[in-house]
Amino acid sequence: MKVSQLKKNLFFLMIFLSSVAMTNAQQTGLKGKIVDASTNENLTQVLITIEGTLLSATTNNLGEFDFGGVQLPLGEQIAVISKDGYITKRFPIIINEGSVLDLKTIDLNYDVNQEQIQIGTISLTDNELDDGDDDASANVSGLLQASRDVFLSAAAFDFSATFFRPRGLGNENAKVLINGIEMNKLNDGRPQWSNWGGLNDVQRNQEFSMGISANDYTFGDLAGSTNIIMRASQYRQGGRLSYAASNRSYTGRVMGSYSSGLMSNGWAYTISLARRMGNEGYIEGTLYDANSIFAAVEKKINDQHSINVTSFYTPNRRGRSTAITEEVFRLKGRQYNPNWGYFDGEKKNSRVREIEEPVFMLNHFWNISDKTTLNTNIGYQTGKIGNSRIDNGGTELVTFNGVDTYSGGGASRDTNPIHPSYLPSSFLDDPNPTPLDFQNAFLAQQEFVRNGQLNWNQLIQANQLNAQRGVNSTYILYEDRIDDTQWTFNSILNSQLTDNITLNAAVNYRTLKSENFAEVTDLLGGRGFLDVDLFGAQQDNDVAPENRLNPEQLADRAQSDLRNRNRVVGVGDRYDYNYEIDADVVSGFAQAQFKFNRVDFFLGGNVSQTTYQRNGLFENGYFPGEGRLGSFGKSDKLEFTNYGAKGGFTYKINGRNLIDINGTYFTKAPTIRNSFANSRQNNRTIAQLIEAEPTISGSQESEKVQSFDASYILRTPKLKARLTGYYTKIQDATELSFFFTQAISGSDVGFVQEILTGVDKQHIGAELGIEYQITPTIKLKGAAAIGQFTYANDPDLFVASTSSDFLGETTGDLDRVRYFGKSSLEDYRIAGGPQNAAQFGFEYRDPKFWWFGATANYFSNAYIDVSPFARSSNFNQDVDGLPFNDYDENIARELLRQEQFDDYILVNAVGGKSWRVKDYYIGFFATINNIFDKEYRTGGFEQARNANYRLALEEAQRDTPVFGPRYFYGFGTSYYLNVYVRF
Repeated sequence: MKVSQLKKNLFFLMIFLSSVAMTNAQQTGLKGKIVDASTNENLTQVLITIEGTLLSATTNNLGEFDFGGVQLPLGEQIAVISKDGYITKRFPIIINEGSVLDLKTIDLNYDVNQEQIQIGTISLTDNELDDGDDDASANVSGLLQASRDVFLSAAAFDFSATFFRPRGLGNENAKVLINGIEMNKLNDGRPQWSNWGGLNDVQRNQEFSMGISANDYTFGDLAGSTNIIMRASQYRQGGRLSYAASNRSYTGRVMGSYSSGLMSNGWAYTISLARRMGNEGYIEGTLYDANSIFAAVEKKINDQHSINVTSFYTPNRRGRSTAITEEVFRLKGRQYNPNWGYFDGEKKNSRVREIEEPVFMLNHFWNISDKTTLNTNIGYQTGKIGNSRIDNGGTELVTFNGVDTYSGGGASRDTNPIHPSYLPSSFLDDPNPTPLDFQNAFLAQQEFVRNGQLNWNQLIQANQLNAQRGVNSTYILYEDRIDDTQWTFNSILNSQLTDNITLNAAVNYRTLKSENFAEVTDLLGGRGFLDVDLFGAQQDNDVAPENRLNPEQLADRAQSDLRNRNRVVGVGDRYDYNYEIDADVVSGFAQAQFKFNRVDFFLGGNVSQTTYQRNGLFENGYFPGEGRLGSFGKSDKLEFTNYGAKGGFTYKINGRNLIDINGTYFTKAPTIRNSFANSRQNNRTIAQLIEAEPTISGSQESEKVQSFDASYILRTPKLKARLTGYYTKIQDATELSFFFTQAISGSDVGFVQEILTGVDKQHIGAELGIEYQITPTIKLKGAAAIGQFTYANDPDLFVASTSSDFLGETTGDLDRVRYFGKSSLEDYRIAGGPQNAAQFGFEYRDPKFWWFGATANYFSNAYIDVSPFARSSNFNQDVDGLPFNDYDENIARELLRQEQFDDYILVNAVGGKSWRVKDYYIGFFATINNIFDKEYRTGGFEQARNANYRLALEEAQRDTPVFGPRYFYGFGTSYYLNVYVRF
């Protein structure tokens, strides 16, 4: 190449490089840094938008933001800077072409009013969350308390008292994480809220993703995901003391917390202590005794690495209530609770739920770069869950000619005050009652109204008399116990690959050892309790004489543990059942999020492997032997491989109007509870039941879930609204329940396990949330939900029982299990609170830090939980297995009609005030719910005792059914008051 040509090429190269340099130098840009105005700490995840445009940016781990690579509008603009818990700032700027505007450091002030509202919401939901009844245990209000969405805020606060479930989903369909570690229980898939109850002050840092939208930590589930950040350095420096009083669950709560903030030496710590107490809440006899302790310590090693240790321990005891019939409600009212009685002059509840499960976490945070972080966690949880109750089956061993027989027990007085034999209706169950029947009914009514509570003294006196005679206790108090030990390991990666693409990924491993047993807690004045089942020692009445068991065989069948026969147990001993569950779950999750001017979208996927195995420690007399068909040793190992995918996009029509669409399909392993047919007594899995029934093909499968939602979102300075439509289909679910029945054709059974397999459910509906800022201080708000949640097929129904009368046809080689074909559930509504709800209200927030609000809330379309057994072929069968000769389809259809509860309106009010005195904030907030003392039902279920045509018809023809449906009732007028000092 000639020298002159080389010079020319170099000249053009220099011109090109200069032009590139000039282009870069002249690039239009906007950047800055956001810090806390009080602590000067960097604020992450702050949203910066250019008002009236689609442009936005968020701050990184250093609190910095940069609109690099984006075409910015020129001239005078407004930068809107917002973050949950802080006062939004509108910042005027001027953007000039060819220059980068550096806003340097901008501070945001903490929003005391918003903090007060958030603390109030957390306190109120905490006051309701600990499940005193099974109906309450699926409440999702705690999951929603971090959301500022109008509709979800209404669901968390105003709707939760009715056990309303957004989209008809319980909290087994939601994920709760603490410091990135999943807290849902493997046994039933639900988060155990009381494990962190009372820790209100350290729950305020939460990240919530609605429904199946993108989440940085987990694949999530249908009802959304929340991550509670309990990291010492993330708490604001300062302390808080508070006292709360209420008439709902607990009557008093005292709480204190202090956070150091991140100190100059790189250390940070937070501590919190609380006590909640009450002899009883709104419902009689529901004691509340809970303590909470929390500590987190973090060391910032350098700009890249931090180590955090978090631990909390919240031992708590709750007296439980139960559902009651309409007859009991009329006689005693909605505050009545049959579980308690006077003992030494104080109310003592026989049904107490006690939880002690301390949690320890070790978290490592690695800022690989300013755009990539890796969070690695180890979690350890141990302890116990106990549910107490009375056992009235005390028995005495009698040995005659070397043969063991048993006397007493079983025929002892039923301790349940609402047992039908104690109620007036049981004396009038004859179609033509006599004058004596009416007299006995009147006397029963007077006695029940006057007393109607558990008689502890009677039980103790009976046991003391037994002890004087040298025989065993008839009654004892015991606990159904679950002692879990669980380890969790995971790593969560978050990387901003480009200005537009973010990668999230996680790997998780959980391993559980769960001990399950009954433990004697109180002999109630007796000397011991014989660990046998008297009913097992009784002859099967309908068996041909040549097939009847001999006395030795009957004695064997009565044993809870054939390897330790006729044990007399005392306080602290395990009895009745004793087994372990081993579970392991390995999962992985990856997600990519893309953000552009007009469209944001994400794609995510997960895969998991779940294994369960039962190990029987007692050899039950009904199911002798080891292995898969027995009760001792190990069951089949259940393995489930699951996967899922989800995606969604947000289309920004302009800066104020958005369309958001999400969809998912995933499979989900059944929980431990829904994997074994009767884990207390044998190793049989539900998969074995299905495989043994020749008319059913396949085995137990994972649930299959598909869901879709679409939202229109409006955001203006004064008006904010979201309208969402959704569709969800859940297939191949399994449901277990336990009940007493005398309606199985050909037998007078008693206590049975009902197993539904292949259950399909469909959830369709819409949600609306809207708020309008009339003035800077007055806001109107409204919310509405319309849903239709139904069973979408007729699932298969199995019934299992150890009753001596449960005879006849069995399923394969699984004796004491019968297949009843399909249960006709299709199009029945799924129970679980009202399916429709609406709210209208207002909120006043004064610049002088006081606020007040009120709402009117309307609820409809709540349904009773129907009996699947009553919708099976058994309903129309006589004792010979043939249809009833007087069966009338029209009457049967009316008998099986699902009860719909009445509509109702609840009016609530809430308000608060705070003052700043030097460096102290003093404040209070209060709420009154159900101001007009409306009576309403929150749920209920049909009793299956008379679940065949003739018995059901007899019940329907009575003025007062003996075995009518049982209902849960909502609180009347209730209050909650909190006073606090923050410093």
